[in-house]
Amino acid sequence: MIQERLSEIRRALHQIPEIGLKEVKTQSYLLDEIGRIKKDYIEIKCWQTGTLVFVQGVDPEKTIGWRADIDGLPITEAVESGFKSVHEGQMHACGHDFHMTIGLGLLEKLSEKQPKNNYLFLFQPAEENEAGGMLMYEHGAFGDWLPDEFYALHVNPELPVGKITTRPGTLFAATCEVRVYFTGKSGHAAFPNESNDMIIAAVSFVQQAQTIISRNVNPVEGGVVTFGTFNAGTVNNAIAGEASITGTIRTLTEETNQLTQRRIRELAKGISYSFNCEVEVVLDQKGYLPVVNDKETTEKFIHFMEENPAVAFEEAPVAMTGEDFGYLLSKVPGTMFWLGVDSLYGLHSEKFDPDEAALPFAVEQVGTFLKSLDD
Repeated sequence: MIQERLSEIRRALHQIPEIGLKEVKTQSYLLDEIGRIKKDYIEIKCWQTGTLVFVQGVDPEKTIGWRADIDGLPITEAVESGFKSVHEGQMHACGHDFHMTIGLGLLEKLSEKQPKNNYLFLFQPAEENEAGGMLMYEHGAFGDWLPDEFYALHVNPELPVGKITTRPGTLFAATCEVRVYFTGKSGHAAFPNESNDMIIAAVSFVQQAQTIISRNVNPVEGGVVTFGTFNAGTVNNAIAGEASITGTIRTLTEETNQLTQRRIRELAKGISYSFNCEVEVVLDQKGYLPVVNDKETTEKFIHFMEENPAVAFEEAPVAMTGEDFGYLLSKVPGTMFWLGVDSLYGLHSEKFDPDEAALPFAVEQVGTFLKSLDD
């Protein structure tokens, strides 16, 4: 596909972002585009809002998989353009419109003539909120189409167009979302002895939680515990009887993630005793395992990109980013990598504005790599 056509597809998808497992319009658009590409050796099947496209090889020895996620985020877009989101309060702020467009471009490129090996293209729902890759795997959506090796990319706003980075082993962190609810007794601000102040309890919990990584985890392994929301109180002269906080755990190994979860629960129990209140902890993991790149497939990918004069390749540092492709990589060997898209504002920003010049670059260079796997 040429730049103009790729931009047209990306902009159409950008206007219809949808939250995970509700990507109905998105799936319909993808199926229309896939229908334009379809040949007699291409099969399509759907699982909820996910779509699988199987390109049958003439003499297959393996199935090579490519994954693109399709969901948007509950973010109100602040980028003024002629293709702004028409879904109020929803935006493709993580680049999944790029991921889908590149996936369609690769599908067209790799199915121009029937390949020797099979290719499987997965347009996966619910990466952001429900671990759609895990759901599809556990519900048997792949059937006998499960790839022998799996590849995927994620756009990176901090890298220029033309740059690709990755590394063998751990690339992204394991994640776990955290919600904590504190219930005590509200009362008048003038009589604190007759109440249980849940603002104080919640603040104490947040402060203590910051010691989990610094005092329980091996410093060379690392991790993050961050609380991003805090809700409590109604008026300035009343003691809050309820409070809630939400946050995230990010660690480089699943073992450290489990340790951190255990310490969160233990701290909550201590807070409940200290402040004579109820503390409920909800840990929502959903299969967000660390993204661990397979050594063999990743070294093959790195060698190809290093030898490619059109690509500026660098080895990536480990990032605390979370990605549910980690679950699929725990089942199938494969590689995930960063693609530079050069945006002034970062992922999940309401001003995220990636450079569309990355679209034809990715289709050409990644497509050439995937074709090399068919030799």
